[in-house]
Amino acid sequence: MANVKWAVDPMHSEVQFKVKHLMITTVTGYFEKFSVEAESEDEDFNGAGNIVFTADVNSISTNNEQRDTHLKSADFFDAEKHDEIRFVGKSYEQNGNGEAKLHGDLTIRDITKPVTVNVEFGGTVVDPYGQHKAGFTVTGKISRKEFGLTWNAVTEAGSVVVSDEIKLQAEVQLVKQG
Repeated sequence: MANVKWAVDPMHSEVQFKVKHLMITTVTGYFEKFSVEAESEDEDFNGAGNIVFTADVNSISTNNEQRDTHLKSADFFDAEKHDEIRFVGKSYEQNGNGEAKLHGDLTIRDITKPVTVNVEFGGTVVDPYGQHKAGFTVTGKISRKEFGLTWNAVTEAGSVVVSDEIKLQAEVQLVKQG
């Protein structure tokens, strides 16, 4: 059987990140433009592979234009030189109860590191328009400093302004292609 190809339904998907600010509150950001492609042997995502996620750094939004401009600057993502974040899945390990680990390579600012994210498979359904859809919740954590996002400041009391740990969360709906 030929592999089933899937592509993201951007209207029903979101990619966000959360970071501690002053170590007392959390700021949430989104990438408004991104893509996800995958292949599977069947609609249960057995043998899932060729999983590629990309995000347009210039589409970053934290609901604050000044902060977004800073995040796009050389202090953080350096969007002028590195306008894409890319994750290429290497192995998708299902544990039998709808949960999986997705191991792959994440590239930010031309720095590539192995990353593992948790995947909760929500199942598949045929929508009212006859499209086959699959749903996933993806969560993970990365160290921003490992990817060259090293900017920081310290308050008078010695607290860091931006935490190193970034929490990742995505709600992804894929559409069967062809």
